[in-house]
Amino acid sequence: MFWKRSLSLQARETRDAYIGLLPFLLGFVIFTAGPLIYSFYLSFTRYDILSAPRWSGFENYARMASGDDTLWQSLRVTVIYTLVAVPVHVIVGYAMALLLNLKVKGLSFWRTAFYMPAVVPAMAVAYVFSWMLQSDVGLINQSLRAIGLPGPKWFGDPNWVLAAFILMSAWAVGGTLLLYLSALQGVPTELYDASKVDGANAWRRFLNVTLPMTSPVIFFVFLTGMIGTFQVFTVAFVTTNGGPGEASLFYLLYLYRTGWEYLQMGYAAAMAWLLFVILLVITLLSLRLSRTTVFYEGAQE
Repeated sequence: MFWKRSLSLQARETRDAYIGLLPFLLGFVIFTAGPLIYSFYLSFTRYDILSAPRWSGFENYARMASGDDTLWQSLRVTVIYTLVAVPVHVIVGYAMALLLNLKVKGLSFWRTAFYMPAVVPAMAVAYVFSWMLQSDVGLINQSLRAIGLPGPKWFGDPNWVLAAFILMSAWAVGGTLLLYLSALQGVPTELYDASKVDGANAWRRFLNVTLPMTSPVIFFVFLTGMIGTFQVFTVAFVTTNGGPGEASLFYLLYLYRTGWEYLQMGYAAAMAWLLFVILLVITLLSLRLSRTTVFYEGAQE
């Protein structure tokens, strides 16, 4: 009979695959896709959390374009931070990986020591640097005064506060070490042997072999770093809360204030979608640039 007919092997595998994917699909719809769609709707409304959303059309987006100087200040702060912090992460992290890829005594210790700061919670890092960069009794300013140099106010000076955050971000630069080291150790040794036969010195081997072969990882670190710098929140919230003035008002911190302090959740949703568009454009431009700057082994021309 029909009901006794068994499913084919392919049909059973397909059925089992969808059953296995069902928890993920439900979680994605309920906790990701659903809130994402709802936030897009909220971006066209006036919503103060305490009352129902009221449709306002493009009012929030028009306000962002012409009537919110604080928004553009937060973008300016974030972009400046990004333009400095990302190259520092990429260059310093790569240089550390090159050093740790050499055969030196205590290599395992040094690799662990450089990587450990990356797993320290952001809250703890914020409190530690709040003390280290304190203008009067902070460790860094005391060290500067010991050699006859004046110590800046760091978090209390609008001209130095972003430098303090960049210095703080460099603390976790070792988080990329594992990626860099795996890429460096994956470079075929025959390429180095061939370049030595051709008479290339160490610098030429680095430029013509090491750098191209590890460029996919460098690009990945660069792109994820760009995205990460637009999501700075915890350290800024704990240390300066956007001050002094608005000198350290990062975009995500202003978004938080708009939604949860000013109770303008509709406008905050519009800000979130603006951030999504900015990151999408950065990602697409970076991917386009990577076509000519990143070498993928085995890629077809």
